Amino acid sequence: MPQAPTHRLLLGLGLSALVLGSGCVGRPGLAPRAGAEPVGGQPAAPTTPLPIPAAPAAAPLPGAPGGSTLEPPVSPGPASPGSASPGSASPGFASSGSAASGSGSPGSGSSGPANAGPLSNLPPVSLPVLPGDPSLPAAAGLRYPLMPADPAAIAALLAALEPALRSPATPQEQLAVLGHQQQVIYRVLAYRQELAQQVRAQLPARWQGVFDHHIAARREFIAMHPPGRQRPAQLPAWRIIQPEPAEKLLGYYREAAAATGIPWQVLAAVNLVETGMGRIDGISVADARGPMQFLPSTWAEPGVGNGTDIRDPRSAIFGAARYLVRRGGLKDISKALWGYNNSDHYGRAVLHYAALLRDDPAAYAGLYHWQIHFVSSAGDLWLPVGYNEPRSIPVSLWLAKQPAGRPPAGSSGY
Repeated sequence: MPQAPTHRLLLGLGLSALVLGSGCVGRPGLAPRAGAEPVGGQPAAPTTPLPIPAAPAAAPLPGAPGGSTLEPPVSPGPASPGSASPGSASPGFASSGSAASGSGSPGSGSSGPANAGPLSNLPPVSLPVLPGDPSLPAAAGLRYPLMPADPAAIAALLAALEPALRSPATPQEQLAVLGHQQQVIYRVLAYRQELAQQVRAQLPARWQGVFDHHIAARREFIAMHPPGRQRPAQLPAWRIIQPEPAEKLLGYYREAAAATGIPWQVLAAVNLVETGMGRIDGISVADARGPMQFLPSTWAEPGVGNGTDIRDPRSAIFGAARYLVRRGGLKDISKALWGYNNSDHYGRAVLHYAALLRDDPAAYAGLYHWQIHFVSSAGDLWLPVGYNEPRSIPVSLWLAKQPAGRPPAGSSGY
């Protein structure tokens, strides 16, 4: 039996409860789940895709639309569906040997997720007018987004943000601003349940499923930490850097999916929740490293790192795909994700983001432009590109140096 989870207090995006991620591949002292496959094990033969579990009719934030099923792989290959743990609320997910469902393959000349998926065939959109305060300090060309107080205003803003983030006509320089605004809205609403229900009720139907995945994922990360815990008053010894270009990362995810059968959407979601797709450059408290947060000892195991650089994005993504195969991901992706972090909350959160990307590949543009946030004793801090602390630093001291990271009133959910 695996030991009880001992979650590290990491990251801030929406990553885990602190950031997005809270995983750590191959932490010492944690036994693998029964049924894990050996490194380099052969993928199972394709089987019938599993349905996405339907949420109860009365649930205010269902995990996924009821009655829908996973599509079979686009092309024949060494694939089999993953499955959620019995009784779990995580979305079903099929592993696929093909590069992606509903999107182009690497090197095909496709412009990527902005032109793929059922929700991306949208008419031209106007850029939303974002709430703003020019007196707020800026960092890396951005300001901390403001959160409207009125549910109708939040719903209207989300209804404008979602198509703008998916539109090929949106200027590249605007995507970071729009993505950060989207991120802060979902982070706040994940804490404020009554407000979230009011916002959802006023969203157009086409965006309600997107909303559900975001809120459900974030709440899974929040659930990883006990209520009433003391939030950290120290910030980590990290550098926050620009990630690899979006199209390059997308190509890596798809290449690794084609090579291993692990869906590209799962790899993208893990990369998102672990390091904000490579924005966090640092060593975790558990000694995990690189864009996919591997322990050096796990990276050195046969068939995982394969002698490559743990900090190289492409190598790390391929290593993660091989590791998930080893942990049984071609049969049960939830079980495999448990190897990243011994928490079912973690696996369900990753699969919500993966299901969002599967159903709507153009959602990738928004997720790629999310920033690093850190749940602290002073609120939901934003750590902009350029954050560079060689040692842990008190929150108060850092905010004195970088006031742009402090959340404005209403922009922290707690």
